[in-house]
Amino acid sequence: MTTTATAPDALVAEIAQLMVEALNLETSAAELNPDVPLYGDGLGLDSIDILEVALAVSKRYGFQLRADDENNANIYASLRHLAAHVAAHRTA
Repeated sequence: MTTTATAPDALVAEIAQLMVEALNLETSAAELNPDVPLYGDGLGLDSIDILEVALAVSKRYGFQLRADDENNANIYASLRHLAAHVAAHRTA
């Protein structure tokens, strides 16, 4: 199932802050471009970083982000994509 929902800017900002805290980034949440790729080029996260983000999102929003999800490339395409996925699936 592909996520087509859009996320409000407040949720994008909230998840950006969550990522900064979970990954101890030396940049502020406001400096994260919500449209650049999270993985590799762009924000430059690696698979361990993505796992940390998945765990933090799962705890905060009450649903599991799974490593074997066939939509992971889309989910982690950008901060905005991740926020749209959270908006569509959150329980908390």
